[in-house]
Amino acid sequence: MISTILLVMPGELLAQPHEHHQEPREAGEAKPSEGEHEHAMHPPAEDAMSQAAAGLVIPHGREGSGTSWLPDSSPVLAHHFLAGDWMLMLHYSAVVGYDDQWSDRGSRRFASVNWIMGMASHPLLGGQIMLRSMLSAEPATMGGSLQLPLLLQSGETYGGKPLHDRQHPHDLFMETAAIYRHPLGKAAGIELYAAASGEPALGPPAFMHRPSGMSNPFPPIGHHWQDSTHISFGVLTAGFYTKWAKLEGSAFHGREPDEDRWNFDFGPLDSWSGRLSVNPTAKTSFQVSYGYIHSPEALEPDVSLHRATASGSYTTPVLLRGSLAMTAVWGRNIEAGHGSDSALAEATLDIDGRNVPFVRLEYVQKLSHDLVIPGDPEAKHHVFQGQFGYLHRFTGGPIVPFIGATVDVGLVPAELEAAYGTRVPFGAFIFIGVQPPKMAVGHEHMKDM
Repeated sequence: MISTILLVMPGELLAQPHEHHQEPREAGEAKPSEGEHEHAMHPPAEDAMSQAAAGLVIPHGREGSGTSWLPDSSPVLAHHFLAGDWMLMLHYSAVVGYDDQWSDRGSRRFASVNWIMGMASHPLLGGQIMLRSMLSAEPATMGGSLQLPLLLQSGETYGGKPLHDRQHPHDLFMETAAIYRHPLGKAAGIELYAAASGEPALGPPAFMHRPSGMSNPFPPIGHHWQDSTHISFGVLTAGFYTKWAKLEGSAFHGREPDEDRWNFDFGPLDSWSGRLSVNPTAKTSFQVSYGYIHSPEALEPDVSLHRATASGSYTTPVLLRGSLAMTAVWGRNIEAGHGSDSALAEATLDIDGRNVPFVRLEYVQKLSHDLVIPGDPEAKHHVFQGQFGYLHRFTGGPIVPFIGATVDVGLVPAELEAAYGTRVPFGAFIFIGVQPPKMAVGHEHMKDM
């Protein structure tokens, strides 16, 4: 896989990272060191690809999970290399910590949330081919009966029973995909995406790839109303894009991953989706999408659902080296003629490249069968949760260690108080981890389009 290849590449190549042009320095700011100056002299990879493709090229900051879009001004945490005509990037996040969720439905354990993504891009036939692989060791660190405790979370199964108040591990093969983009002059282009495991054009960028949410190790409790299809085993997507908009459609396999998280779960392309993404300025990105998901749950094979989502993201630089990222998401599932909604608002303030407070607020209409509550399985419960956290990054080296903590505070209706032993279930996760350094973004991509 691409991720594995990048991890074992010769040291000579890994010793030659290339970054984007640095931002202009403020008056009185220290001059760059010799090493920093060398990095600033290398042209952005978009320029190299633009020269090769002679047409419209999508900035790296815009690329989200699958084929989704982020604001162009989004910070990029990655190692970046050039090897001849190949542009290589390595992204990763590995978190280890202790999660303690209180209440009668809570649990506690040490856990690791982790993933690694390798990307390789090359000019091809007047366009650009990108190979991408995203892997996770969570089947080992969160597998079996050791799913990550998270009150009010639901979705997928363990031991033939629906999971509740825990987060399932991601599969080893989160993404294995190829993307081909071919510009049609400088105004438009076409995009093709094929994935053995990947993400169809449905929903916002997956939560771990959003600048507004990537510092938070917890997933949203509305994940299965918004972006749960980000691991689908068999995806084909075609899109048409301009400088500021993209219209795309997907065919994909709708069944959720099974309990064996180490393999591929291939099936027919029995589901479909469509999405319109719009980036009216370099700091904003919006999407609306709709899809039909055939038989997503193994325990209810005769039940399919329709999903509608809408989202907006905003990212802007703040102070000298910081950024502010915000996202709002609405998602609705419709199954058997009944609908349930979710809403999310999250924000991350990177104050100075090191100190990063973050928050996520959610409202979800969860059914009794989602939370495994006795009684009418279709009864709807209005639940709320806030996640509040802080992360400190130890910058300055080729790999960035960090330490952090997040607290989750829920609010459940009176009819759920007996199940949880309280109307305000809460928990906390204290963690350490590593991630790549932040790549500097060229100032030409920070301007409004």
